[in-house]
Amino acid sequence: MSNYLGLLLKVHIHPLFWAVAGISVLTGHFWELLTLFLIVGFHELGHAASARYFGWKIKQILILPFGGMCEVDEHGNRPIREELIIVASGPLQHVWMGAAILLLEAGSLVSPDFAALFHQYNIMVLLFNLLPIWPLDGGRLVHLFLSVQKPYLKAYKVSLASSFCILAAFHLAVVSIAPLHLNVWIVMLYLYASLWKEWKQIRYSFVRFLLERHYGKQDDFRELKPIEASGDKFIHETMEKFKRGCKHLIHVTGPSGPMGHLDENELLHAYFTEKQVHACLKDIVYHD
Repeated sequence: MSNYLGLLLKVHIHPLFWAVAGISVLTGHFWELLTLFLIVGFHELGHAASARYFGWKIKQILILPFGGMCEVDEHGNRPIREELIIVASGPLQHVWMGAAILLLEAGSLVSPDFAALFHQYNIMVLLFNLLPIWPLDGGRLVHLFLSVQKPYLKAYKVSLASSFCILAAFHLAVVSIAPLHLNVWIVMLYLYASLWKEWKQIRYSFVRFLLERHYGKQDDFRELKPIEASGDKFIHETMEKFKRGCKHLIHVTGPSGPMGHLDENELLHAYFTEKQVHACLKDIVYHD
């Protein structure tokens, strides 16, 4: 139990939240903000509790005035089923929260007005998080689906590109309805900034993904998946075909036919340990 109570120490309040809280007090909307804070807090703690159960490294649980984020220090080499459960654990919190408010209202422990407000915010946060936009839960679910179908790097890029397109369309739709709604602009700008930051860090995230494979931190091999590659291909080009949950055997071919086979660990060792960052596959085959 103490292991899970320690999650509270990971909770951090974004400075922007305090600014919005001050405005809420001045405008008489403090209780609405507090209700939203509780809903978002339980949502993120749902993610964090599942991540702690599976032994993931949790960096922080960040609470924003319009949402939150459970940041973990994992880079694509944990089992996909674990990540699926962790992502789904946030939205599932809204089920028991909605049921709890119904019981409290039935017992006259909360007013009908507060219950209606809570249900409105509860559904709003749930639906918003299910939008297929990174880093929202819906965007992460799309990323997991793509990770099953495509190499890690390709799935990452497609997830972010599709998220940007959907966000732009969503932004246009919402702004056409409420063009002067300040919260909408804050949320949209935050999502744009998050996507841009994630896009700039794609190579860094990919290298972390490869490093964890290199040091044997991949826990879930579903299958052995061969990769066909020309001997003239660079090592880094071939590693861009690596998928989550798969162990790779590289069949190297040349102009006159097969040149040999390489295990993915041989590529990772040559790239990271021997620093052969500009080597081709044929160099590794001939070296062996």
